[in-house]
Amino acid sequence: MRAIGVRHYGGPEELMAVDLPEPHAGPGQVRIRVHAAAVNPVDAIIRSGSFQGNDGEITSAVVPGTDVSGVIDEVGSDLPESMTLLVGDEVVGFVAPSGSHGGYSEFVVLPAESLVALPTRGDHVSGAAFLSNALTAEMALEGLHLEPGSVLAVTGATGAVGGYLVELASARGVTVIADARPDEHAIVRAFGAHHVVDRDANFGAEVRKLTDGKGADALADPAARGAAAFEAVADGGQLALFLPADLEPRRGVRVFQSYVMRSNRRHDAIEALAGRVGRGELTVRVADTLPADQASTAHRRMEAGGLRGRLILTF
Repeated sequence: MRAIGVRHYGGPEELMAVDLPEPHAGPGQVRIRVHAAAVNPVDAIIRSGSFQGNDGEITSAVVPGTDVSGVIDEVGSDLPESMTLLVGDEVVGFVAPSGSHGGYSEFVVLPAESLVALPTRGDHVSGAAFLSNALTAEMALEGLHLEPGSVLAVTGATGAVGGYLVELASARGVTVIADARPDEHAIVRAFGAHHVVDRDANFGAEVRKLTDGKGADALADPAARGAAAFEAVADGGQLALFLPADLEPRRGVRVFQSYVMRSNRRHDAIEALAGRVGRGELTVRVADTLPADQASTAHRRMEAGGLRGRLILTF
């Protein structure tokens, strides 16, 4: 099969078309004929060799990609009894990439629990654009265990993970304070943020002003602002990190490290998120679509910043 991967770690120019053995569905698995795959920041980490455990010598092409949408074309034996999956079903899947197993592929084999029916409101392009980011946000909120009425501060609220944190937290009855550029305040308010502060302001100080000096019960920091945002957290509060950070929490703050790859079989959460997309409760944003053989261009555009929504590779 054709895939897009790297034979040497490095920059976007290392991405190329590669031929790999065609995979087949085993017990508890299905194979998807991929129609669309999202380009996510973690894909650049994998491509560059910075992904933990995937930084040694490459013996076979390394294929990035965590989000796919397509059509089931093989069904293995021994699927979970609660799941009915048939050849021809249109589905969305979450891939935990490893070596040559990644979403930038014509075919990908996944555990049945890692996929769900394509949301009714979407096509394959939009279907590939939400799952790993929404699941990252959902797992972070599960880990924080915030009660209704709690205050959550969110950095990078116009980004994919940040936007889903705002939408999912506000749906839980959590008060959300988020940051954004002045021209994007209305977007973040539409996501459900109760207060929006300017991205270039002192985030910690602004959050404390809005919380009578106490700080937020928790800070979710997908923008990786680190120490610049840490003062937003109340003493004894919580901090959710999404990337490794050179930060030493203090004041009794508990750190929760979000790592979505461990949740690739959380079918309950995957199904619930797709349901929210289908009901219009979660926003799906697509910046642009490109043919899969233009993956290097997509990575350059992503790393240049400024996109609002995901770039999608089509197969």
